[in-house]
Amino acid sequence: MSHPFGVKLQHRLPYIAGFYHCLSAIPSSSSPRFSRTVGGYRAPRRVILGTGVSILSQFMNMAAGSLAAKSFIASARQKGDIEKVLDNVEWPEQFPFKDEDFQRFDESPDTLFYDSPRFVTHIDDPAIAALTKYYSEVLPPSNTPGVALLDMCSSWVSHYPKGYKQSRIAGMGLNEAELKQNPVLTEYVVQDLNVDPKLPFEDNTFDVITNVVSVDYLAKPIDVFKEMSRILKPGGLAIMSFSNRCFWTKAISIWTSTGDADHVMIVGAYFHYAGGFEPPKAVDISPNPGRTDPMYVVYSRKPAA
Repeated sequence: MSHPFGVKLQHRLPYIAGFYHCLSAIPSSSSPRFSRTVGGYRAPRRVILGTGVSILSQFMNMAAGSLAAKSFIASARQKGDIEKVLDNVEWPEQFPFKDEDFQRFDESPDTLFYDSPRFVTHIDDPAIAALTKYYSEVLPPSNTPGVALLDMCSSWVSHYPKGYKQSRIAGMGLNEAELKQNPVLTEYVVQDLNVDPKLPFEDNTFDVITNVVSVDYLAKPIDVFKEMSRILKPGGLAIMSFSNRCFWTKAISIWTSTGDADHVMIVGAYFHYAGGFEPPKAVDISPNPGRTDPMYVVYSRKPAA
């Protein structure tokens, strides 16, 4: 079943909805039963769809209004079925998002916001374990000659498998103190991609690019994804992973006003409209839906030469 993507989005209370969909990224060792205080409001720790504007539901309902479409929306709330979101998408010719979709509640320089290091994890332990397991299945084996990785929007930890090594693992981020502490990195670059999306690497450099719970902060995603395609080797893999946790004031409006299935569609759109990638795919690696942080992956490859 195909589903058209191009409709005019209606943003209703994007930042208020964001309190519920994009939760405060604070140390995740607290009990999952407690809510978080976000901007003076108490927000439940995790909500799957149900609040804010659902891009996917708008597309499906406007396209057909059929029982099958509504059934698909409901099924996207179940573990595994969210992977169908990117199946057979009929992408419109033009990028369907507007400039205001990439505005943030806090438009102050990101370098100020990330000036102080945060040696914490922003997803809970089960979600981290699920991501590490996924990496163990898709990353090139440790110490493979000639393999190079880029961990984009990196910090003091990359969640790669324990002991994972390559001769080159570059990191990019906004806090040098965090990057210095990351044990898997062989080099790092401090750069604000929302100011300068040009990636400081040669063409066809990396076999894999990873990005963990940070794609939602990109205010110039198409520029960044075009650069990702440029620096990937032919056949190279780009892995964008995300949950529903974030610094909501720094996440883009289209993210904070929508839900998990929508986020999959949004990241898929980045790959499609940037060009230079195969059709994107989604994987739901959530370890315990409803009890621990959800975890999703949208990935694509640069076509082989």
